[in-house]
Amino acid sequence: MNISHGIRRITQLFLVLFLAMSAGLVYWQVAVADQVTSNPRNLRSCMSTSVPQRGRIFDRNGVLLADSQPDPKACGGYVRHYYEPSLAGLIGYYPGPYFLSTGLEAKFDDYLSGRVGMTSLDNQVNKTLHRSPLGDDIYLTIDVRIQRILVKNFALHAPFDGVNSFPTDRGSAMVMDPHTGEVLAMYSSPGYDPNKMAQTLTHADLSYYNQMANDPERPLVFRPTQGQYVPGSTYKATTLMAAIDSGTTSLDRVYEPKFTHGPVTLGQHLFTPAFSNLDPFTRNYNVSTGYGFAHSDNVLFAKIGDDMGVDSWLAYNKKFLVGEKIPFELPVAVSRVTQTNGTLDENTLVDNAFGQGVDFVTPFQMAMINNIAANDGQLMQPTVLSKVATRDKAPVKTFSPQNLGDAQLKQQTAIDTRKAMYGVVQCGSGNNDFVHGAMLSTSRWGIIGKTGTAEIGPGQHAHGWLITQAPYNYQQTDKMPALTIVAMKENGGEGADAVGPVITATYNDIFDQGLVKADQPPPPPAGYCYTNRLLQ
Repeated sequence: MNISHGIRRITQLFLVLFLAMSAGLVYWQVAVADQVTSNPRNLRSCMSTSVPQRGRIFDRNGVLLADSQPDPKACGGYVRHYYEPSLAGLIGYYPGPYFLSTGLEAKFDDYLSGRVGMTSLDNQVNKTLHRSPLGDDIYLTIDVRIQRILVKNFALHAPFDGVNSFPTDRGSAMVMDPHTGEVLAMYSSPGYDPNKMAQTLTHADLSYYNQMANDPERPLVFRPTQGQYVPGSTYKATTLMAAIDSGTTSLDRVYEPKFTHGPVTLGQHLFTPAFSNLDPFTRNYNVSTGYGFAHSDNVLFAKIGDDMGVDSWLAYNKKFLVGEKIPFELPVAVSRVTQTNGTLDENTLVDNAFGQGVDFVTPFQMAMINNIAANDGQLMQPTVLSKVATRDKAPVKTFSPQNLGDAQLKQQTAIDTRKAMYGVVQCGSGNNDFVHGAMLSTSRWGIIGKTGTAEIGPGQHAHGWLITQAPYNYQQTDKMPALTIVAMKENGGEGADAVGPVITATYNDIFDQGLVKADQPPPPPAGYCYTNRLLQ
């Protein structure tokens, strides 16, 4: 009897242990299997010989930008290495299989990891030969020489602490070919060290990531695509293009003083002379649209926007992809010119028309608008990817320029817009003898553009903007500029001062070194501004 009782107790004990083990197996292999597998301290999957050696990243000329370096302590035996840290926000980082990749490392992970194009036979051969598969290489449209020029000038030509500009290194800049949509350089400041990020995360160390994530300067935000700002007077270019194309105005149309200086009520908004950027003596004259654009007059562009009306103005913004998802390899924050409820009333329209309404736009969006004017009214699909190739350079995928829908503007509208932008630099807000912005007009490469000084609130310095094109030949106005550059500095002050020197030096370096072929245009003749009635 005692023996039978003991056997029963032992049987019950084994049954309890069996059930506990079964429950444990279900928990670890089913309930939390994903967490266990993805835990960076679980190195079992890193021991697999099938972990691919990640593909490399090159610039447009074959200059190495990223590869994988041997590291016996890293998962798969490799850690990612980056050769141009200024591209950190664009290329991103690859921290191994247990943390999320960012940037182009994430976007093209299927190619870089070898998942695309790898057949079952390829996998079997690799297993038989005990070798790791190789990921494909990607080639970017970036020219690292232009990238380094842009970064150098962005740092060297920092705004000085003065009346018109203020010290800051926060901002962004990008260089594009408007005729192909290719991004040649793209910079966000401040940034982070992609090698330190990859090295620490690959070894399950979150300290550097947390440091960057908590930095008030926001180095992990890629400002060209994710920074959203009031665009200031650069947005007058949007209104000008839309108004000329719709027949609302022309460069030569003149307006009486109340529509250029005030006081005038548009909608329910009273515009007093304080809103005007024109010299007081011009109150005695009628002023043309071209003159008002050159000297960045807020009252006149509020009037032009009001004349267009909400529906027409919004329709052109939609053509320019404002409020739309811009197709690009990285996500671009959607720019917004409507009110929070998605509508736009007349009062907000007149503010938006000169760039000080509820506009929240990205530098990338302003680059698209600028490119439309530079490419005779046709926006090209923006891209940063040139091709994908195997390790032995066999093509996997190639890319060619694509129109982004039908032309957004008539060719003549684009020509007129470029002429107006020339007036800005030679005669108006981009050319002022006592500020650094004078460098724009003295460049031998015919820079044209639109300045922007974006007011953001009491006690805060304005953001400084410039959208530009070069070279421009005033004798051949139908000849399209070769490049566009958009730059802005947060709280940098007036655009011509804050980023004018950056852009001028960048164009000069690119064209002087022959990195982009272009003909040097003739300088404007003496008296150009007076002859064209852009100075009075």
